[in-house]
Amino acid sequence: MSEHGVSSAEAGEAQSPALIYIVDDDLAIARLLTNVLTEFGFNAEAFGTGSAVLRRLQTTRPDLCIVDLGLPDMDGIELVRQIALQSHAGVLILTGRGHTVDRVMGLELGGDDYVTKPFEPRELVARVRSILRRRAPHAGSAVGAPKRLASFAGWTLDCAANILRAEDGTEHVLGVAEVQVLRAFLERPHQILSREQLVGHRGLSPMDRSIDVRISRLRRKIEVDPMDPRIIKTVYGAGYVFSASVSWS
Repeated sequence: MSEHGVSSAEAGEAQSPALIYIVDDDLAIARLLTNVLTEFGFNAEAFGTGSAVLRRLQTTRPDLCIVDLGLPDMDGIELVRQIALQSHAGVLILTGRGHTVDRVMGLELGGDDYVTKPFEPRELVARVRSILRRRAPHAGSAVGAPKRLASFAGWTLDCAANILRAEDGTEHVLGVAEVQVLRAFLERPHQILSREQLVGHRGLSPMDRSIDVRISRLRRKIEVDPMDPRIIKTVYGAGYVFSASVSWS
């Protein structure tokens, strides 16, 4: 693990286990998650309150946080927002709340994915791995290192730093979920992409609105009028299409 606000992924070697913070006041669930994640090769630390994990973030930043929305000292939605503001950690929302609005708000404020209680531990581990995979820099290959910068409609995405830059130099640090969707568009412009293709896994429930939240967040950043999008267009009954031309460097 690393100190002085440096993430474990940045400070450690390439093969260092990812550091995961678990924020849940249910000791049994926190213990279960710690044991499962450790068994699968992760470093895990558990916290019973939002304030405790925020204090820890001042010295050691994790690769991912698993956040229960029902915390005793602060609203979990606010904690998700604070984590997004103070670090580049991925966020997996863990909730027993049945209200769709809670999950949507969590994703809107920086969460990458969510799991509802009760959950299957192996599914949660798979979600964790998926988020970390999307965050990981792409390794070079025999044909050369992947291109880092994608330019479109006056915008530039730095894929290595998750930074979206406007023509005037204004920068937006994107969440992992936003980058995943935007990269899918940039790699296949002018093609209709289904919600499953954009999320990155099959079997997406028709009631799962997480992709719609991510599209909405991107539109608010890159569209002149998010209510009348010209870049990310909806193809009703099929998915979305990215209508701008893209160049890579």
